[in-house]
Amino acid sequence: MTDGTDSARENVPSRQRKRFPDISSRAYEHPADRSALVALRKLSGFDTVFKTLSGLLPERSLRLLFLSDSVRVSDAQFTHLNDMLRDACYILDLEKVPPMYVTQDPKPNAMCIGLDEPIIVVTTGLVELLDEEEMRAVVGHEVGHALSGHAVYRTILLFLTTLAVKIAWIPLGNMAIMAIVTALREWFRKSELSADRAGLLVGQDLQASMRGLMKIAGGNHLHEMNVDAFLAQAEEYEAGGDLRDSVLKILNVLPRTHPFTTVRASELKKWAETRDFQRIMDGHYPKRSEDKDTSVTDSFRESANHYAESVKSSKDPLMKLVGDIAGGAGDLAGDLGGKLFGRFGGKNGSGDEKSGAEGEGRAEGSRGES
Repeated sequence: MTDGTDSARENVPSRQRKRFPDISSRAYEHPADRSALVALRKLSGFDTVFKTLSGLLPERSLRLLFLSDSVRVSDAQFTHLNDMLRDACYILDLEKVPPMYVTQDPKPNAMCIGLDEPIIVVTTGLVELLDEEEMRAVVGHEVGHALSGHAVYRTILLFLTTLAVKIAWIPLGNMAIMAIVTALREWFRKSELSADRAGLLVGQDLQASMRGLMKIAGGNHLHEMNVDAFLAQAEEYEAGGDLRDSVLKILNVLPRTHPFTTVRASELKKWAETRDFQRIMDGHYPKRSEDKDTSVTDSFRESANHYAESVKSSKDPLMKLVGDIAGGAGDLAGDLGGKLFGRFGGKNGSGDEKSGAEGEGRAEGSRGES
């Protein structure tokens, strides 16, 4: 009987997961999130600003609050969560295991906050909602935040945002502040997609990640839900409606710090099917020891390329219109360029159409390589 139990335990996903020594958070970060983080890490004098701000933020108060009014995860309390936390840190090679607390709140939620040291907090509503493998993905999600440094940057930026909103009465200040807030929320949303990927690397069970997101959206009624139907909602959300719906979608998402749940599920599934994900699982990924050599320019270029590709491949009516306009402008520029080079580029200035076409073809080829 003992042998049978041990054998059964060997077959569960938690006993078959791979580890990623020295993995850099760049391996799983969304391009827009990665470019912002690389820029912040390279920013001269940021450490000085960070130390100054750390004295202004109520971090000590938060730590004392959770210590006094929540349950700290340990070998003696919520031991199954403690095992998941240590396991997640081991898989992602996070040297120091962050403190983790369970706080009484029926709303399913989790967060990673803090400056000097990250703190992970999960609510009782989330613990009661998810099964072991679903919860493992969530713990991996929060450890991913810690590894990326999101806890530091999010805490500082939230503080600055709150401070800025308080002085929004200054003439023209409100518009400027809202632009900053909107940009920060866009980054926050992308950082959540990054952490979802980290959760998948830790749990290494895509179906568990999907189930967890479905439960967060629809509650503990898994027998009434279906992953394929849930993902079809994301497809309908993206492609459905007309330009009016596109504008409404933008207005709906602007005040949010998290992407919509169906969108998160869809984005995670797409990433799990990429060559990038498979390379990580095969042991080929950016290393933390190489982070200092990362190019800010290359990171921003990757982010810009991602957004351009997103617009190009999007089924949203507004994004398709933007893509068509951009494509039309590109075609128009190509036509004009071809005619101009055909007219003035040759030695005899004859304006041969063939020369213009060849020039356009060469230009198109060079654009494809860059």
